[in-house]
Amino acid sequence: MDFIQTVIFAVIQGITELFPISSVAHGVLTPYVFHWNLSPEFLKEHFLPYVVMLHLGTAIALLAFFSRDWLTMLRALFSGGVSQSRKILLLVIVGTIPAALLGVIFEKKLSNMFSSVTSAAIFLIVNGFLLYFGEKASGQGTKEVEDLSYGQALIIGLFQSLALVPGFSRSGSSMTAGFWMGLRHEAAARFSMLLATPIIVGAGILEVPKLKTGMHGLLGMSILGGIFSGIFALIAVWILMKWFKKHEFKAMRPFAYYCWIVGVIVLLSVYAF
Repeated sequence: MDFIQTVIFAVIQGITELFPISSVAHGVLTPYVFHWNLSPEFLKEHFLPYVVMLHLGTAIALLAFFSRDWLTMLRALFSGGVSQSRKILLLVIVGTIPAALLGVIFEKKLSNMFSSVTSAAIFLIVNGFLLYFGEKASGQGTKEVEDLSYGQALIIGLFQSLALVPGFSRSGSSMTAGFWMGLRHEAAARFSMLLATPIIVGAGILEVPKLKTGMHGLLGMSILGGIFSGIFALIAVWILMKWFKKHEFKAMRPFAYYCWIVGVIVLLSVYAF
């Protein structure tokens, strides 16, 4: 990956990681759309840790945007009594467990899917249906994050695990599940973003060390990509939270339309041309 490719890739990753349109699918589709001739060795051995480094930039952006939430939760952890902030932290921990376990168990099998443009496009279309009909079937929620039960947090975490398959959006899946659990749109988006941080950081701890060996210069380029990814992720999360605050109904539809359009265009380009 050269400088221009890294910047383009990082900007797309920073935006799509938080928008419910699957950053992993875009990670597969971006080299295809721009006709980058990436080596099979890079795709098989280095693509996942490279993308994870970019995601670490996203995690830093999320920590910065929700810094008040995290600081309040950490303070509540060491203070006495029962508080809403401590419960939210416990809900985040419970919701993180499914994706963490499944990610470790299926890491190798899933990494082999990352170079498949066809599967990414197909699952991106399926993701569009999940966003559209999932929101439509949910009704209008009234709950805040602290109103969730631990069982409901676990269910949301299970849906977040769908993002292990390229094409499914982590934020889209967890927000949709949040709607089903009765959360308001803004609360569902907030809980989804809080759940994202430990998963991304944990993936980074496992994958980033692999960048120290192998292709020359990859670590430096991935750090640069992480910086650009973090900047645009910060912009994306600000836009997303504003969007869900103003749209408590049909907020997912533009993202569903986007997934359908991009998925269909990619499939047509693969099989019709």
